[in-house]
Amino acid sequence: MDERQPAADSGLGDLEPGTAQRAQLRTRLADIAWTALCVVLALWAVWSVVDLARGATAWVYSAVAWVLLAAALVLRTRAMRRRTSL
Repeated sequence: MDERQPAADSGLGDLEPGTAQRAQLRTRLADIAWTALCVVLALWAVWSVVDLARGATAWVYSAVAWVLLAAALVLRTRAMRRRTSL
């Protein structure tokens, strides 16, 4: 009774070009990159505001951090909307 049963499908297929898994991988990596960028910019923005509260005079760094964070969040939102509309 040596019946061989096929391996259970784990849901992961080949990552060859043109497959659904390849598109999902690209999307997932983009999500990770956008999230990392937003986290770093948010930490920089908060850190610069804390430095301003302590009396530092580098208010330009704080303004740049907040502008970059806002731009990154707007671009991420637009990218997510574009992805769901396709």
